[in-house]
This record gives sequence, structure tokens and C-alpha cells, in this order.
Amino acid sequence: MTEHPSTAPNRARDSQRVALYAAEDQVARILDRSAEFPVVEVAGSRLTLPPERHFADLGSVQAYIDAVLALRWVRDRWPQTAGRAVTVRERRSASRAHYEPDTATVALPLHRGNRAWALRELVVLHEIAHHLGDPADVGHGAAFAGRLVELLDGIVGPEAALLMRVAMADQGVAVA
Repeated sequence: MTEHPSTAPNRARDSQRVALYAAEDQVARILDRSAEFPVVEVAGSRLTLPPERHFADLGSVQAYIDAVLALRWVRDRWPQTAGRAVTVRERRSASRAHYEPDTATVALPLHRGNRAWALRELVVLHEIAHHLGDPADVGHGAAFAGRLVELLDGIVGPEAALLMRVAMADQGVAVA
């Protein structure tokens, strides 16, 4: 779903990127169908999936990110980074979203064909997980995967977090 620009030249540092995107894509497809099929069986458990937020524009994404970073448990969990403001901007490329650590900017494409695929909670939480990490840890490693699962658990719900954990396990993604 997203590509961090500083990792592009050095793929060895970001060996989980492809597998993590595959896990996210799997979860996104399930969430896309959850309005019609809200109960799914995952790893032997029946889950009623919570609704995923979709955003109308960059302003609503900005408000959401500000609200997430203002949550007390987020600030307590990641005190070094949660207090740093994030800016949201449009990205011209339609294929990827990304996080720019130097400026704490989330760049989201608004359209791919007729659909604003990046204006969804899963994509935005992915970018927030980048923001909350150690600035030296720029990839999609185990620590990143753990932050993403923790955000899903605390914000979307434990069902979404379990769904992501199972998808990550299926893809061989290490989670710290």
C-alpha cells in the first residue's frame, strides 16, 4: 500500500515490505466486503468486523490523524513521536501513499481511476505507524508491523487487529 521514499534505494533494509503489503491488501479486501458479510471466520474464531472509516478529503484525513495522535494512550505509548504534528498532502502518483519523516508529512494519492483508494483508515493508520516509529527505523520490519497491529487494536478494534495478525502470519511477516 505504501512506500517509504528513503527505503526505495535499499530494499535489503525493508525485506518485509512486499509481504506486509500483501497482508494489508488481504485485510482491505475483507474489510471492503464487511458491509455485506460482517461476520467472518478467522483462525477458528468468528469475528464481527468493525466498520472501517473512509475519508472524504485530505481535510478529514488531517482531522483523523490529529485525533489519533491526541489520544492519551497513543501519547503514552509513543511519547517521542506522537507529540510531533503531521501534515497531510496530496501525492501526484496514484499507486502509493507514503510518509516523509523529515517533514512529518503523509502524502496520499486522491484518485486511482474513479476511486480514492488511499482515503481509508487502513492506509492512514499505516502511515501513522511510520510516524510513530524511531526515525532511524524506516522500513516495514517487525517493530513497524507491531505498531500497525497495536493501532488497529486500539482504534479500529481487536477484531481488525486479529485479522491483520493472521494475514501477516500467512504472509510470513514478523511482528514485534
